[in-house]
Amino acid sequence: MTGVGEEWPFDGLGVVGAGSGLWVSGVDYVAGWRDAREAADRLNRALLGAGFELSDVRAVASSDDGGRGVVRVVGRLDAVGRLAGLLEAVAGGDGGAS
Repeated sequence: MTGVGEEWPFDGLGVVGAGSGLWVSGVDYVAGWRDAREAADRLNRALLGAGFELSDVRAVASSDDGGRGVVRVVGRLDAVGRLAGLLEAVAGGDGGAS
């Protein structure tokens, strides 16, 4: 039990429709996915450049129920912790509060 509902990966992203396998006629999901794929590829290159292994943390492209591109970051807890530390350092260590 994780303490979160079954839909937790989709909370706030509006991807429940696409994630559930329901497709709406006339919505171009592929175009949104292509845009997301470009952004995910860019982020993955940046992760590799920062010394991360894509088997540990990576960006994954998808599209939401409206066909808009969505990029999720998925990874092992230790790698995500390292990524968070790197981002906190870039943000000045205040978690972006400033």
